[in-house]
Amino acid sequence: MANNNTPRHIGFIPDGNRRWAVENGLSKEAGYTHGIDPGLLLYESCKECGIKEISIYGFTQDNTKRSSIQKQAFSEACIAFAFEVARRGAALLVVGDETSKQFPGVLKKFCQRQGSGMKVNLLINYGWEWDLEGLKNGGLRSDEVSRLDLIVRWGGGRRLSGFLPVQSVYANFYIRDEYWPDFDPQHFEQALAWFKNQDQTLGG
Repeated sequence: MANNNTPRHIGFIPDGNRRWAVENGLSKEAGYTHGIDPGLLLYESCKECGIKEISIYGFTQDNTKRSSIQKQAFSEACIAFAFEVARRGAALLVVGDETSKQFPGVLKKFCQRQGSGMKVNLLINYGWEWDLEGLKNGGLRSDEVSRLDLIVRWGGGRRLSGFLPVQSVYANFYIRDEYWPDFDPQHFEQALAWFKNQDQTLGG
């Protein structure tokens, strides 16, 4: 739960990689590599602000319908990001269908949280239906992920795109029109400032 107008748990939807690439004269798949460094910069910004937990959309089961070259590119970008935040001390948990061939095998060890720093939940080959199907066996498949206070989305989209539907029930939703590779730390600072002015009574 948010404390003193600072969100405890923030979700991030880093959208617009392909559009950014095309507008910069690159192939669509090239955009994913350019999303790694912004992700690491955001991670460090969250640590500096004392955020306890963050969840990041890596790629979804729907994303795996894209071309093979794009799938390889976003998988490799997610792998690079995951290992780097783990190296930097994150308590990393990867959430997604690890039984699928679309799931990068090298990330399976992170399906159990590793590390003791700031909690980072990275959604890899994630699907909201896959998540909810866990209820048939007693609990969400994302049951280690806490309720979200704030969700920040880049790329201008005004939709959740299946992002942690249960944990998002009372989340405030902040939109940036900039494409993800154009991330600036001010985007995050402005999101936090905006959050402080939102109603956080949770309906009470």
